[in-house]
Order: sequence, then structure tokens, then C-alpha cells
Amino acid sequence: MVSNRKKHTPKTRAKQEADAVIPKPMKIGAATPYDFQGSNLTAYGGLLPVATMLEKLQFRELIEQHVTIKRLTTSMPGFRFVLAMILALYVGFSRLNHLQFLEREPMLTGILEVTALPVQTTFWRFLASLHLVVARQLLEVGRQMRQRVWEAAHVGLKEVTLDTDTTVQTVYGRQMGARKGYNPKHRGKKSYQPILTFLAETREYLGGELRKGDRPTGKQIAHHLDGVFAALPKTVERVYARADSGFYCREAVEAYEKHVVLIRAVGAEDLATGRGVAGGAVDRIAAHRCRRAV
Repeated sequence: MVSNRKKHTPKTRAKQEADAVIPKPMKIGAATPYDFQGSNLTAYGGLLPVATMLEKLQFRELIEQHVTIKRLTTSMPGFRFVLAMILALYVGFSRLNHLQFLEREPMLTGILEVTALPVQTTFWRFLASLHLVVARQLLEVGRQMRQRVWEAAHVGLKEVTLDTDTTVQTVYGRQMGARKGYNPKHRGKKSYQPILTFLAETREYLGGELRKGDRPTGKQIAHHLDGVFAALPKTVERVYARADSGFYCREAVEAYEKHVVLIRAVGAEDLATGRGVAGGAVDRIAAHRCRRAV
């Protein structure tokens, strides 16, 4: 059999980059040695520096001082219930049902000083025993933790930008407070419409509240903004604000004017990409028009 070398011989490829030594990948197969002699092996070793940081910031003292926990718990103290849920969030478990995967995690149980985590229903009963005022108390804990972190890390921001917006959380069934309102993804579905405010420079969560699904009133917006400005660290001297047209009302503008130097109305795309930061003649004109319209 005769073969055509020109036809069956592949062409040499051109070099795409400079020659470099490519290391061989590490192969894990049947010949890879392993054993089970190690004790307390964990995949969540990163929780140790987190727990150390919270201890140095005196997180336990803040919880015991500001958060009202009246339920008498037997499996572990109330503070450790809060700490367990926070540490679970750090490793990516956002639901109480996920705690079953960490029930006997050595690192987590060692930090909480228990042999095993309580069952899921125990966490449910603990959360159900908390009063609604605990939400405000946790925001106060967050404010003081932010102040301590800024002081420890020498963060001395003099000017900050606040991004305030509402989001839509679709619910199903007959949920209390759910309303048919603005819901672009699921039109006609009932939803909640929380108000959230973030710090643009550090992307920190400053404040928010879970609301009904209808549009927030001017008094609700003003009440939210007052709490947000109170949560700012003491080093902040100049404040800028960004919000969309949904916050254009007399009460909101008056709340901004008490604290904010300049106001800038932007669209949803600008809030997402960080554009439209207040500053300059355009923002002064926008703020002046906003005050005159009211």
C-alpha cells in the first residue's frame, strides 16, 4: 500500500508565543499514597482567623450588651447561636438547613466549645423567640463593629458615597405583607421590596429593612435614611448620595439635605457600575433643581 506523504503529513503549527517551560500537572491516581492517621482534619481552617478577629473586636460583649435574648437555651448560650450562624455564612451556608453538614465539623465545634451543633429545629426556635426590635439592635452592633474595624485598619475616609435603592424579592403563596408591585422578572407576582443602602467606597452594608411589596412612602424613606446616616463612622465629614427616581419626594429630599452635601439622581445601571458619583457643577445643578421642585 502506497501512502501520499504530502496528504497524510500534518502541517507544522506556527509558534504562538515564546518558548517556556511548562510544568507537568500533579496527577492523583490509584498510586497516590494516603492514610487516615490525621486527627481533626477540616476543610474550614479559615474560620480560625475569623473567630480570632471577632474575639479581638469584642464581638461577644457587643452582642450581650445590645441584643436582647430572653430565651433560656440549654445546648449552648445565646451568643454562640448567633456566632454559629455568622460563621456558617462565612463558609457559604446561607440556610439553617445547611447547618446539618457542619454538625460535627471540628473547627466550628471547637470555636463554639460544643461536641456537636444543635439540630436545625433548635435554631428555628431560637430565631422565633427573638423580638422584632432585635433587627435594629443588630444594626447597632454592625455600626460599632464597623467603627472598630476602621480604627484598627486605619481607614480614615473623609468623603463617602451612599448608594440607596430598593430590590424585589418574589414570594409564593399567601405570605404576610406581600403585595403586587414592581416586579420586572415575575410580572404580576407578589413580592417584598426591601430598601438597602451600601457604602460605595468599601461596599459595606449600612442599613436596610424588609418591607411590603408596594412602593415605599416618603416617611419610610426618610426614616431609613436617618438610620443610615447615624450608622456612618465618626471620621466621615462629607457625604454624597446616589439614588434613582423612586426616591424623589419631599420627605426624602429633606432627609438628604440634613446630612448630604450633594445629591445625584442616577439610573439603575449607574448604581450597578458605580458611575454618576456626585461632584462638580452638574451635581450642584441637579441638587438645586431638586430642592426648587419641592
